[in-house]
Amino acid sequence: MPLSSTLPRESSPLTGRRILVVEDEYFLADDIGKTLRALGAEVAGPVGHIEDAVGILHGGGILDAAVLDVNIRNETIYRVARELRARQVPFVFTTGYDKITIEPDFQDVPLWEKPIDIVAMARNLAAIIGDQLA
Repeated sequence: MPLSSTLPRESSPLTGRRILVVEDEYFLADDIGKTLRALGAEVAGPVGHIEDAVGILHGGGILDAAVLDVNIRNETIYRVARELRARQVPFVFTTGYDKITIEPDFQDVPLWEKPIDIVAMARNLAAIIGDQLA
């Protein structure tokens, strides 16, 4: 069954939300983007380089949330995470590593260990956005 038929677009809290996706594994990035779009989101990216993510951050567009791979091409994503936090933009991490490897400043961020359940992760992100609006 196609993903779009299992996820109702009109009732999703992600409808109309712009979400940054930073992931350097092409197929995972593509799957995350497709899932977020199926839930009604506009996807910024996905991008696989930190400098591209920084470019989107500084591009002037509004971001409502982000999905960040902790390690992008052997560089950590914390610079982007700090800027998102300063802007009060919610985000989740994805990683192939244990939670212990996450910097102490970010222990409160939801962590989705790979292989991730993308639909569950997207719904978690939607809940975080909804909580922030409440």
